[in-house]
Amino acid sequence: MSAVRRLRAGLRGWGGVGAMAVLCALTVVFALMLPLSGTRGDGSTGTGGQGVTRGTQVRADECDTMDDPQNQSLRPSSDESGATIAKIKEKDYITVGVDQNSYRWGYRDPNNTEAGAELEGFDIDLAHRIAEEILGNPKKVRFRAIPTNQRIPAIESGQVDMVVRTMTISCKRMKEVAFSQPYFKTGQQVLVPKSSTIKGYDETLAGTKVCAASGSTALTALEEDQKPGRPAADARIIEVPNQLDCLVRLQLGEADAVVTDGALAASQAAQDPTVELQGAPFTTEYYGVAMNLKAEDLVRRVNQVLVDYLKDGWQDSYTNWLSATLGADSANSRPSAGQQYRD
Repeated sequence: MSAVRRLRAGLRGWGGVGAMAVLCALTVVFALMLPLSGTRGDGSTGTGGQGVTRGTQVRADECDTMDDPQNQSLRPSSDESGATIAKIKEKDYITVGVDQNSYRWGYRDPNNTEAGAELEGFDIDLAHRIAEEILGNPKKVRFRAIPTNQRIPAIESGQVDMVVRTMTISCKRMKEVAFSQPYFKTGQQVLVPKSSTIKGYDETLAGTKVCAASGSTALTALEEDQKPGRPAADARIIEVPNQLDCLVRLQLGEADAVVTDGALAASQAAQDPTVELQGAPFTTEYYGVAMNLKAEDLVRRVNQVLVDYLKDGWQDSYTNWLSATLGADSANSRPSAGQQYRD
């Protein structure tokens, strides 16, 4: 049977949204330049930050022993005199790496049949706000769709100014890119068909095919747990370029389970009523905005945007996009109180 015929067969019974997921996953990644819809939040420019002090990013040796990478970003500032922000102001737009396939995070509404339908979702709202506060206009942003495994290369090569794409702050990644303070809290979970005998991230994974995206923290966890006595010891890992590809593998019966952030998995379960989350989160992780290691001025400015956004704007976006899949109470998804910074 050809690949196309197998795909069509696998789609039977999955419904329109499941089909959208498959088609999105197979779309060639390309650069997007889009007009943006309305603004969320209060539109303030942010004035409450600390003055700029010269700081250094986390050294490799510090990172190796760090147990709180979410508390290592630079202190917020409203100062916009730095070189990175000056370049952004000169070109008069921000280039942001995003996802176009993650339901309710960064995606195109399959029910919107208009040509050039805009990206929307929780991460897209945040990108709107950053553009509004730095450039005074939420429309001054160019979105570039990038797969999971190209997030860091896109930053390092200068293809994007930042990545807002459900990217977990981790010690390993902090050696390659700079992160903002957290804007979302989540944890790794297991997504399986409702008919599965897998009960979570435990011994029921033995002998199964488990999918994770290349460059993801889920893949790192699985690889580290391929040891005797660990949950993934006897599992076969399937590595794919993009996170949504795992849902496709699950739908086609080519994977038995998906390990990914619980917040993303909940949205995938909403896309496809035949899959569900099993087991509690087995990690605690935080999403951050990723930027170039040399862009200290931009990191500080984005942190000030987040300070403002978490007070006014974040909850509206959560309610609009994520409450249907994660619940009306956002307490478990908000970054922890008492944020700490590096000078």
